[in-house]
This record gives sequence, structure tokens and C-alpha cells, in this order.
Amino acid sequence: MTTAEITPQSSGHRYGFGDLPGLMARMTGDEKHGPAATSTLDALWVLYDRVLRVSPATATRIDRDRFLLSKGHGPMAYYAVLAAKGFLDPGILASFGAYDSPLGHHPDRLLVPGAEISSGSLGHGLPLAVGTALGLRAQGLADPAVWVLIGDAEFDEGSNHEALAFAGSAGLERLHVIAVDNSSATHGWRGGIASRFEAEGWSAVTVDGRDHQALYEAYTTPHPGRPHAVVARVEPKNS
Repeated sequence: MTTAEITPQSSGHRYGFGDLPGLMARMTGDEKHGPAATSTLDALWVLYDRVLRVSPATATRIDRDRFLLSKGHGPMAYYAVLAAKGFLDPGILASFGAYDSPLGHHPDRLLVPGAEISSGSLGHGLPLAVGTALGLRAQGLADPAVWVLIGDAEFDEGSNHEALAFAGSAGLERLHVIAVDNSSATHGWRGGIASRFEAEGWSAVTVDGRDHQALYEAYTTPHPGRPHAVVARVEPKNS
């Protein structure tokens, strides 16, 4: 399969962005981590609809793009986007969190089609994304992009700082981070989250996490020789 054959799912799908709240509403029950999910909805949609080169038909191809959800404790938006893009049967969304449902409160890569990792513990996704990018490089696969979505509070975990420092020094150009900032972090940096990436040699940009065109432009910003971070700022968690 050539690069040209791996295209974003920008046409031919049944659902649009306006359908996502309805898909999310099918998922009921306790422990939903609602703000953790809704904060990521726009960022996930733009990525899957316009940028990420993977589809249900190409999800096992070695030259696909990879997306890793590090912010796995709020997966409802992720499940809704996967359903809208054909990875999941929308009818299964109502089983969210049930004993025999594949849709747990944290995604399980063995149960959820399209999920690259099992996640939920803060600070795991970015190190795994660094390892994925390194593995692809070692195999001579220079084209597949690796994307990982993290929450701002994950910077309370030292593993993320170690990972972003290594990625910058290694020049992992095919690595991309979406850092959704809903003001949950305990710590901060002068100049904002983007400055933390820039200090380690990353390309970084901060945008309105609800502005789809701004997200798209940030996702597709050229960053030769460096990994790239997009900080998507949304309303504070407790607002």
C-alpha cells in the first residue's frame, strides 16, 4: 500500500461533528469523567477527519499513522469519534462501562478496534509514543506519523518530561503531541506549556482547542527535523 492510498476519512462517512454529542449521550453511568472527555472532542475530530491517515480498512497496515490516547480516563469522546469513523458500531456505545462491554472506562487495545494502546494511567502515553516513533525509525519507516493526545495534568508525572526531553534531542520528526489544556495541572511554566516543549527543541504552537481551522493549521505546520506539539486550550475544567 502506497502513501497515497492511506488517506484521512474526510468523505463517505455517515456522521459529522454535529452528531458527536448525540453519540456521546448514548454512554451513560457513573465515573464518566465528563470534562476529561469533552475537552478533547474538537481536537480528536479534526485529527481523525482531516489529518490522521488511518481508517478501519487500514488499521492494521504497517505504514498507517498511529494515534495514542494517553488521556485514557476520559474516553467517551474517543469512542464517539471511532464510531463516527466506522471503527465501532454506534449501537455498542450504550453498553459503555457495562461488565461485558468492550468499552471500558479506560480503553483496552485488545477490545477496542482502532485503539493503539491501553491507557488511563497518567504519564504513559507520551513515553509509548516516543518508543513507537523510534521503532518505526528503526524499521526504516519514515512516513507514518505518530500522534499522542495528553492532558495538561499529565505534566505532573516525571515520565512525560523525560520523554519529551529525549524526543527533542533525538529529532523525532514524525512524533506529534496534542496537549489539551483545561487548567488541570498542578504546575506550570513561564510562557505556558508550549515553552516546555520549545525548551527541549520541539516545534510548538498554542491554539484555541475549539477552533477547527486553527487546530488543522497547527496540526499541519511544517517542523523539519523536530517533533511537534500542539497545545489546545479549552475552558477550565471547573468552569
